[in-house]
Amino acid sequence: MRRLRNVKIVATLGPASSDYDTIRALFDAGADVFRLNMSHGSHAEQKARHDIIRRVEADTGRPIAILADLQGPKLRVGVFAKGSEDLAEGQKFRFDLDPAEGDATRVCLPHKEIFAALEPGASLLVNDGKIRLRVDACGADFAECTVTIGGTISNRKGVNVPDVVLPLAALSDKDKADLEFACGLGVDWLALSFVQRPEDVEEARGLARGRAAILSKIEKPAAVKAYPAILAASDGIMVARGDLGVELPVHSVPPIQKRLVRGARAAAKPVIVATQMLESMIESPMPTRAEVSDVATAIYEGADAVMLSAESAAGQYPVEAVATMDSVAKSVEADPTYREVIEASRRVDRKTVADGIVAAAREIAEATNIHAICCFSQSGMTASLVARERPNVPILALTPIQSTARRLCLTWGIHCVLTADIIDRFKMAVVNAARAAREYGFATEKDQIVVTAGVPFNVKGTTNILRVAPCDERLIYRTDPE
Repeated sequence: MRRLRNVKIVATLGPASSDYDTIRALFDAGADVFRLNMSHGSHAEQKARHDIIRRVEADTGRPIAILADLQGPKLRVGVFAKGSEDLAEGQKFRFDLDPAEGDATRVCLPHKEIFAALEPGASLLVNDGKIRLRVDACGADFAECTVTIGGTISNRKGVNVPDVVLPLAALSDKDKADLEFACGLGVDWLALSFVQRPEDVEEARGLARGRAAILSKIEKPAAVKAYPAILAASDGIMVARGDLGVELPVHSVPPIQKRLVRGARAAAKPVIVATQMLESMIESPMPTRAEVSDVATAIYEGADAVMLSAESAAGQYPVEAVATMDSVAKSVEADPTYREVIEASRRVDRKTVADGIVAAAREIAEATNIHAICCFSQSGMTASLVARERPNVPILALTPIQSTARRLCLTWGIHCVLTADIIDRFKMAVVNAARAAREYGFATEKDQIVVTAGVPFNVKGTTNILRVAPCDERLIYRTDPE
């Protein structure tokens, strides 16, 4: 089941993709990671999808990552006596804590935290930014506003507050229950919504207790400003362009996307580009040219993964959407310009022995007739460092730890292989690497590979050996030291 591309594909599961046959078809079409959206569906439904993914994993013999995406706090207005009201530009409108039904002059906004953070001049956005209001005056329980962009406001529409950091935790009570449930299932990644500060990430990490890696969704202006600290606290990043495009001017999102991707790449942490990538394929078997170009742009930037949301969860053509992403990725990565762009955007501040080892592995592979870079890793860090180099040969990550193999499915270019524990003999590590390279079609007995590992084995952070080795085991036994 070797993928003929480096970028990974994340497919969200939902009503259109909840049975074994569809999930298996999504995997066969190219999905490497499956996303469980905790905003929709019961725990029983999510468990059923999780169990099917693990059946597909067992049937195909290839590790599959599962990402549980937590909903985050939802800020919504209350209800209106008439169900909705039309707001005109220039009109005065009030938000307050009064639970009485709203009218054309006011409505309840049952979130005292918003009022605590608001300042005159701040913006309030309603219904995905379709309605915009400017705060003229505010207090602990009200905000007097002027409508700057009008429209129809109706019951329980969402509210965004882009100009201030809200005194809200990223994890609601529902999120904490969903986190515990997802970790109990054994998911590999937790995607954290509503991140504003690194402390939000640390709270989630404390609750996860090492059972899943933490991926921060960058979807708020505050998260963009605090990105270096949030990146340092996270195991991975999602560029969640949907809310970013609501809370920030849409023209600012593409350069922000590029900065976020490059920052994650430099930190050797996987980064997903998400939201509306093939939106038209919810209802059409063919994407638009602009959508194809959007997916291609993320791949040219060196993103680790591109993601499908409603396209695979609720759309009419979930398998076709994955297959389209797979085809776009193969086409882009076959373009000579792709390598030029990737190499020009490589920005690495190398400070450790491991940094030097993986850089040397890439340079040797690119300068000689090497067919793959094979790395042994307990935590996955060595493989992630190799992937950061974006080499032009395949990367095989060999690990005895199933959870490590699954988490690495999100990382660019890595083909994960479960292997037996290597206790103390580097020769056996080389033999295992050669066998895996042959078995999965990366090399033949006549070819050579690069092997990286750390001695002593099974100790995190000890990458200190690089070996150019033949794929012929007889040559390994004759030439390798004990």
